[in-house]
Amino acid sequence: MGALANTDAMLMGEALSLAREAARRGEVPVGAIVVQGGVIVGRGHDLREATSDPTAHAEVLALREATARAKSWRLPGAELFVTLEPCILCMGALLSARIARVVYGATSPKSGAVESLVELAVVPGLNHRIAVRRGVREDEAAALLSTFFDSLRKR
Repeated sequence: MGALANTDAMLMGEALSLAREAARRGEVPVGAIVVQGGVIVGRGHDLREATSDPTAHAEVLALREATARAKSWRLPGAELFVTLEPCILCMGALLSARIARVVYGATSPKSGAVESLVELAVVPGLNHRIAVRRGVREDEAAALLSTFFDSLRKR
């Protein structure tokens, strides 16, 4: 495993910790971090249930923290690490913020907007494209989601 792969796996560990926190709070276990210049500048986990806010996705919350810190809605050169493939809402926000790269764990067959339903990271005609790395610590991310949804079905 190369240096970049090791770094990606380590940073995904931070996102997985946030996903576990979301699960403890009864939220869908998705966690995200924004990294710029090797420093974590934004963190988030799903909070839709607690806030009754349909936009309170992990990625959006991590972006909000990072952009507040940067005092700019643009985050050129920043990377987002998230445990689940971003949806259409989140990919729109990531494109708008000019995120350079998205690294994610598990795919989202029902709502994924990187590869599963649509490929928004590379839509022709958009003024920005996002590099993507898929499947980092995928088994761990998928297991968190499976365990969470299995427990809901048993209620």
